[in-house]
Amino acid sequence: MDLLTLFKVLILGAVEGLTEFLPISSTGHQIIVADLLEFGGERAMAFNIIIQLGAILAVVWEFRPKIFEIVKGLPTQSNAQRFTRNLLIAFFPAVILGVLFADTIHEYLFNPITVAVALVVGGIVMLWAEQRDHVVSVDHVDDMKWADALKIGCVQCLAMIPGTSRSGSTIIGGLLFGLSRKAATEFSFFLAMPTMVGAAVYSGYKYRELFQSGDLPVFALGFVVAFIFAMIAVRGLLKFIANHSYATFAWYRIAFGLLILATWQFGWVNWTAAAAA
Repeated sequence: MDLLTLFKVLILGAVEGLTEFLPISSTGHQIIVADLLEFGGERAMAFNIIIQLGAILAVVWEFRPKIFEIVKGLPTQSNAQRFTRNLLIAFFPAVILGVLFADTIHEYLFNPITVAVALVVGGIVMLWAEQRDHVVSVDHVDDMKWADALKIGCVQCLAMIPGTSRSGSTIIGGLLFGLSRKAATEFSFFLAMPTMVGAAVYSGYKYRELFQSGDLPVFALGFVVAFIFAMIAVRGLLKFIANHSYATFAWYRIAFGLLILATWQFGWVNWTAAAAA
């Protein structure tokens, strides 16, 4: 691994870890940063699958007590059974739409300009959602009904558009549907587990010929970096939401999206992915 590749791996692993569970779109940031670093092609596609698994492992580790509690209680406890059922219900819409439209979306929408527009629009929606009066009908994830899970699963599908943010869609959707801030955030984290693992397994099998033994050091380093930074991001977000709204993330999305659009409009940055789209 040469120094330039090492630098790119560290940056992209850190970006994935920091942004995967924040409502600012990890895919969008990966597209933009990878474009700036000129890190693309089939090798990059395989690399992204691996570092996403590193990020999701951080959430599994952080919530391992709850996971063990659910697994242990599945045979006899109604709360564990209901929670598992809700996760499966919320996961199902993404499975259907992902299989049907993932390739088309990747071909036409995976470029920095689409990301920038989605960042701005998503930020505006987040500000609007935060300014509304929150009527909380579900205080804890264990209190969710199947209809709550289905609605959140449907809004999660919006994240197939790069720049929208999977966590942003599910968290803000949860707030709009009556979940408390803590319940919406926790359910978003738990829903990420089957969603991201399923997407990684599907993509890994589909593009299995891209994985070469010579890339193992690159993949391993990216995996570890993504895990570490995702752990930092998850713990930081859980502390942050205890006393703050998501408006900070909304303003960041808007500012960053507008910056990308400005660099494109005035020709300051040659967004090669955008030009090829």
